Amino acid sequence: MNLAKVPVGKSITNDVESVQLVVESLSELLKIERAILNESDEANDEGTNSMMSDFIAEQEKTIWMLNSWLN
Repeated sequence: MNLAKVPVGKSITNDVESVQLVVESLSELLKIERAILNESDEANDEGTNSMMSDFIAEQEKTIWMLNSWLN
């Protein structure tokens, strides 16, 4: 049973394919991190909330830069 949601690449030798895989992987991680952010907010867990918020901000910026490169 495979529960993984983050895509895994195999035998990727093309720069565009590799960057697309990173974008897809980070996008899946963002979904998970946003769910954690919502849970930590409901639990009033400021430390986790702050950490997730920082992760999300950096990953959104990285995705934006990688998508700009792809276009």
